[in-house]
Amino acid sequence: MALFAEFREFLSRGNAVDLAVGVIIGAAFTNVVTSITEGIIRPLIALIAPDPSAGLMLGPLDIGRVLGALVNFLLTAAVIFFIIVKPMNALRRKRERTKAETSQ
Repeated sequence: MALFAEFREFLSRGNAVDLAVGVIIGAAFTNVVTSITEGIIRPLIALIAPDPSAGLMLGPLDIGRVLGALVNFLLTAAVIFFIIVKPMNALRRKRERTKAETSQ
């Protein structure tokens, strides 16, 4: 098997894609999603709180920070799913159909 074909096969397997998705979730989109969360969503949450400088507090608990982290995670996961996972799954299904058609 040629080196390029073997490398392409390695990348198209689930393990390499899963690892890449994990790295991207942890690093690349963090700054963008954090900016959205801190610049838009947390100020909206602060509008609900009686003291916007304190955020959304429930006693000693900073509920606003937790909600911000959850929104951050959900936005990151949605972006990764729709931009990387969904197209890779479609490509994998197409490749499997092509292999099944050629083997018959």
